[in-house]
Amino acid sequence: MSGVRADAVRNREKVLAAAARLFAGQGARNVTMADIAQAAGVGRATLYRRYPDVASIATALLDSHERELQEELLRGSPPLGPGALPGLRLTAFYAAMVDLLEQHYELVLGTEVGQSRMRTGAYGFWRAHVRSLLVAGGVAEADALVDSLLAPLAPDVYAYQRNELGLTVKEIVAGLERLARGVFDGG
Repeated sequence: MSGVRADAVRNREKVLAAAARLFAGQGARNVTMADIAQAAGVGRATLYRRYPDVASIATALLDSHERELQEELLRGSPPLGPGALPGLRLTAFYAAMVDLLEQHYELVLGTEVGQSRMRTGAYGFWRAHVRSLLVAGGVAEADALVDSLLAPLAPDVYAYQRNELGLTVKEIVAGLERLARGVFDGG
């Protein structure tokens, strides 16, 4: 039985490595399950046994990056972690999310399409974090604002700003910082 387990682990590693290469070269939206199976050297049945679609593979790749950021939000140093004012933490969160998107937006694009974005565990975590900052900062409309404050971090919005509008990371972060200041300071 342990031989089967070792094979499954090796196959998972091959699939994720192949998918990462394909996503980096072609974008997650342009890769098929057949492409991944072929690049990984596994049969389609092996691939589908663990992953129902390309989005689930992208999610598996993205998961570790998102968990690192979540850990920083919970236990890291201020201003990203606890101990800073809510507005500063929101600004730091925005900068960290832009960094995550810049490094991995092809993966995020593969996992967060349309309404599916709101159903991911990561979105739920980001939502709870931003809502808690709003509540801590005394923002009365926390429930009404939280999704609006997360909307600029949608991967398709980010890709549009970077690729179509040609905005730099610095420009995007500056806009998000202004948004955070406006929510907490009114200016």
